[in-house]
Amino acid sequence: MFEGPRCLLLHEEDNVAVALTGGSAGEKVAVGERLFTLADDVPSGHKIAVKDILAGAAVIKFGQLIGVATSNILQGQHVHVQNLTVGDEPHVLAVVASTAVVSPTEDRQALARTFMGYRRPNGKVGTRNYLAILSSVNCSATACRQIEKQIQPEISGFANVDGVVALVHQSGCGMNADGDGWKIFCRTLSGYANHPNFAGVLVVGLGCEVAQISSLLREIEPRGEGLLQHITIQDAGGTRQAVEAGLVALREMLHLANGNEREIVPAEHLVVGLQCGGSDGYSGISANPVLGKAVDLIVQAGGTAILSETPEIHGAEALLTGRAASRDVATKLLDRMEWWKEYTARNNSDMDNNPSPGNKAGGITTILEKSLGAVAKAGSTPLMGVFLYAELISQKGLVFMDSPGYDPVSATGQVASGANLICFTTGRGSTYGCKPSPCIKIATNSPLFRRMSEDMDFNAGVVLDGDMNIDEASEDLFELILDVASGRKSASEENDLGDNEFVPWHIGAVL
Repeated sequence: MFEGPRCLLLHEEDNVAVALTGGSAGEKVAVGERLFTLADDVPSGHKIAVKDILAGAAVIKFGQLIGVATSNILQGQHVHVQNLTVGDEPHVLAVVASTAVVSPTEDRQALARTFMGYRRPNGKVGTRNYLAILSSVNCSATACRQIEKQIQPEISGFANVDGVVALVHQSGCGMNADGDGWKIFCRTLSGYANHPNFAGVLVVGLGCEVAQISSLLREIEPRGEGLLQHITIQDAGGTRQAVEAGLVALREMLHLANGNEREIVPAEHLVVGLQCGGSDGYSGISANPVLGKAVDLIVQAGGTAILSETPEIHGAEALLTGRAASRDVATKLLDRMEWWKEYTARNNSDMDNNPSPGNKAGGITTILEKSLGAVAKAGSTPLMGVFLYAELISQKGLVFMDSPGYDPVSATGQVASGANLICFTTGRGSTYGCKPSPCIKIATNSPLFRRMSEDMDFNAGVVLDGDMNIDEASEDLFELILDVASGRKSASEENDLGDNEFVPWHIGAVL
């Protein structure tokens, strides 16, 4: 039996395979039942040519175009930035709208799944029971931090409260109150203020900012008495007085929030944001497909999954439009892609400026390759809706929310849209955490899972190791999602991450 380096051919049409272990030039490598000789050193997670590829010819992975060869590539050679580029061909296929929408009620067993959540008066369900100190403007950020710091010693006496988190940012003034940036900002703040993972919200402003608290309050749903309060530093008489008033308000909220208890709720109340960061060559063949299968289970249970990071589906749009629930849904997605092309061009950039250096070090060469792997997170159910950044998700099933590919900005929008839990795949090793929504980290490979064991929650590397298939691993991941939604702490929560990851998307001029 061959015991040397092994490579995985993902599709019978592919002319490249993925190295499951690194190999050296001159070494034999197995691709299925075939043996090849490596012409170059090839790191794990990277691509090797399984046949000769002429300069200008298509390079195929996942059965899809990921770019074109910039020079002749011989069988056994390393295929990466030195001989592969995205090319200039148009990659977006025509819209093909699905008319056969799969019912989310087909799996009766999955529909019966439950978790322990917090029911809110408006019918929404939280997975956590936090209190928020929400800054309306950066000018009140330090006051918010001081309130948060001073209340911390008192929280331990309230067993049902997960914590108090200050949500501070760099905006709130010097902006056009009619522009897209303002709309995004307002949706983000109101989305957090209305989030079911918050039992109560204290809004703190300066007093003279563009983002007037009175305007924000019109977008915030009523909460129980005492659970929505607001302060302006100028009206309070200064920073010290505002901090003291904030502490009084939070002490009242702590007593009220502590009365909330978890109860059994259907899994249809899951709203899961899907993220990938620090991706590598294994992301598209282990963690993302495993998460995609778990997404199918969430949707079958009546829940919602939010795919985002619009630049990172560039070139793979057809895989989503081809299963859109309607032509309108497909068109909305393509409209967002066109907006991004214009937006990047206006800023002297282009869509292939992604992947990042870390992605490339992990074996991802082009945005097309990265996008094909990223879309695997979305599973196989119909795309039911397309939403703007931080827009409230009003549709069950798989949906898309427009966002940048930068993880903290994207996840902030997902939480504002209603995500009460985040699933985050990583191959290089992201340490992202989120408050108020717990974040489950999914490692693409076993070495990463072992190396960063205190930051990872789930090892999708078992698929590469041959210990589980994708279906088996996805069942385990779904169980973990239910457990974390029920209160089990994720690794990022154990590490107390998430206090500085509230990063609203800022676009437009700062005046």
